[in-house]
Amino acid sequence: MSSPKVLVLRAPGINCERETHHAFTRAGGTPSFVHIQQLLAAPTQLDSFRILAVPGGFSYGDDISSGRVLAQEMKAQLGCRILQFVERGGLVLGICNGFQVLVRLGLLPCTRGTLAEEVTLTHNLSNHYECRWVTLKTQKSRCVFLPSGLLLRWPAAHGEGRLVARDATLQKLLLDEGFATALYVDENGQATERYPHNPNGTPLGFAGLTNRNGRVLGVMPHPDRSYLPTHMPNWRHTQLSRGSLPDDGDGMVVFREMIKVAKAEG
Repeated sequence: MSSPKVLVLRAPGINCERETHHAFTRAGGTPSFVHIQQLLAAPTQLDSFRILAVPGGFSYGDDISSGRVLAQEMKAQLGCRILQFVERGGLVLGICNGFQVLVRLGLLPCTRGTLAEEVTLTHNLSNHYECRWVTLKTQKSRCVFLPSGLLLRWPAAHGEGRLVARDATLQKLLLDEGFATALYVDENGQATERYPHNPNGTPLGFAGLTNRNGRVLGVMPHPDRSYLPTHMPNWRHTQLSRGSLPDDGDGMVVFREMIKVAKAEG
């Protein structure tokens, strides 16, 4: 069975591409770095990949707002091609700044199947950049590669992570109809809007979204910074108590499941 090809996007200000590349390699994929200018010059090359990954960082310095410049560049020249990529069975992952890009591109949540901004990722209610470990619980959702019922510890690192829909009705619909993939939870495993368990104040505790056909995932916390067992904050205690470390950190599930689905679909 061939190893699924992964396009790991590079652009000025993106700074998590190496971690993303390594995680996909470790999961059994064949990732390649492709700069945004290379992709814009030859958009048809996207068709040779099974997965598109937009890593975290500060694309174009987050001028105007986080992810806005890269999103507009992609929408103007690649929007229809990316939609077709998803409709043909491609998988897309956006992490932190990559999530912001996908939201401003209109690819998430894309409830109507067209590129339109239905939600925004705006400033944290704390009014400052948040860098802390958070606990997530994955939900039963439309996402074809993220299992439900997982309790995960990932690090959050963002200043504009509060996910707000255009109105409260849509925010509730995203939860009820399976667009919300993961929620920030408290010490009792319950979805929360309370700080610091929810680092940005997102209503209903949303930490990630998928799209209408479940082939796109955007998450604000970083699976790419928690995919190795030694990334986890308690790894020394785990090693002492178990006598050995697990094979993976909590973030690895995203990369393994994406490659698993891509392989199964051929």
